[in-house]
Amino acid sequence: MPALPVLYSFRRCPYAMRARLALASSALAYELREVALRSKPPALLAASPKGTVPVLVLPDGIVIDESLDVMLWALRQHDPEGWLQAPQGTLQDMLALVADNDGGFKQHLDRYKYPNRYPHESGGDLRGFAGQHRAGAAAWLTAMQARLATQPWLFGDRASLADMAVLPFVRQFAHTDAAWFGAQPWPQLQAWLARFEASARYQAVMTKFAPWQEVT
Repeated sequence: MPALPVLYSFRRCPYAMRARLALASSALAYELREVALRSKPPALLAASPKGTVPVLVLPDGIVIDESLDVMLWALRQHDPEGWLQAPQGTLQDMLALVADNDGGFKQHLDRYKYPNRYPHESGGDLRGFAGQHRAGAAAWLTAMQARLATQPWLFGDRASLADMAVLPFVRQFAHTDAAWFGAQPWPQLQAWLARFEASARYQAVMTKFAPWQEVT
């Protein structure tokens, strides 16, 4: 039996989540290795010394350790749902939006969700610091609401790479304070997230697995 690609993943990590989403869409077979982040297996660190997930190790030894690169690799092998060809816009348009998510929005998200990790930035005012970054993230989400007000997905009438690369991060933001998120004037954005979380694809990639153990 041919060797399969191996994906080191962590269930709740939004980067790993979007890699699993693309692999699921591509229908490519692979071996999933769930990682305990506090006890990273040596095989993961040998493949990618930075020790972050996801890491995809191909049968020929090539290592892909950036989540968006994993998505692009999988979909370029097989893209039956057309995620790389959105109904509106180009792949470059989608990648530009994902870059905004991975840049400014993710910076605000981290500081909103984990303000205690940034003591040199917060000046000790964790509540005010978190609120400032929630507002920064909310400004970006308001722009996403405007996109979604006239169409069900970010680039038209069906899901694309952009949706599946961004939604795991919006989900993380929403669950930081679900009551606050639900009270915002973002009906289409909230429906977009709810549709994603209710989907069979999401449920499948969020299956719980015990951490992978190396055989010694």
